[in-house]
Amino acid sequence: MILWRFAFSIFGVLNFFGKFFQNQYMVTERNQTDKAMSESVTKRPRGRPKSVWREEQSAPVQALDRGLLLMNALARTSGATLTELSLSVGIPASSAHRLLGTLQRHGYVDFDETDQTWSIGLQAFQVGAAFSRRADLITISRQVMQGLMEETGETANLALPDRGDVVFVNQVETTNPIRAFFRIGARGPMHATGIGKALLAEMSDATVAGILEQKGLPRFTDSTMASPKALFSELAAIRERGWSIDDEEHYEGMRCVAAVIRNAHGEAVAGVSVSGPKGRVTDDVIAENGPKVRRAAEELSRLAGGVASQDGWTKIELDRL
Repeated sequence: MILWRFAFSIFGVLNFFGKFFQNQYMVTERNQTDKAMSESVTKRPRGRPKSVWREEQSAPVQALDRGLLLMNALARTSGATLTELSLSVGIPASSAHRLLGTLQRHGYVDFDETDQTWSIGLQAFQVGAAFSRRADLITISRQVMQGLMEETGETANLALPDRGDVVFVNQVETTNPIRAFFRIGARGPMHATGIGKALLAEMSDATVAGILEQKGLPRFTDSTMASPKALFSELAAIRERGWSIDDEEHYEGMRCVAAVIRNAHGEAVAGVSVSGPKGRVTDDVIAENGPKVRRAAEELSRLAGGVASQDGWTKIELDRL
């Protein structure tokens, strides 16, 4: 019995000193870390500008990254089950459910108890709508696009460049039963859309080559320009006439005419177009609509606060785009 008590006493002493030295080590390590951080801060020369944040320097936050993937997946559908979302995004259903629950508490997604589907919530719309408050071009474009649609009889579109694509941000549909339609927020390839090619024609060859290296030249139809040589030749023709043509290059049976909108520095920052079925948009109609679309682009520029330059191009002030 005495031996057992002695053993327990020894064990207690060893346990006490083990915890003591462990705590001392943790405190010492923390103090050293704090000291190193303090020295790294104090050693930075005063007045030296802070380093510029770069996207490649930022490691993604997994939970946020997955949550945004779920939001993007929901944006492409009117409703989806947990299983469908999990498979679409490629994350476990349990993780997806926890993320969706957090998004639901903040109003970014909704859950339908009846059919057990998730959908985009009102808060997501309110956040997305904030974009239009900073992009005055979207607001002022409606009247001009309405007039362009009535003048040409075809759907008028407005798009912005984004990471090698074009994103459609406004549209006025024609009243014709057969018509072009682009969902607001839809993305399109620059090399196979009217607005995209009009924007590419304003870039240097090196910039275009960089986009092609990143995005490639995927073929969507038999008319898609799938070789750099053909595309660069087309861009030269666009610069010559001042507007571009999408001749069934993205969708079979659809044709489009587009022109760019410039900022205060003369740079192309957006594009406007009219698109319709090839049965109505003949070669003669394209020749008529090209100058009309270009005038609409210049009018949009003027309404945005720009003035026409001496060479006839319009410069606009779209600093908030």
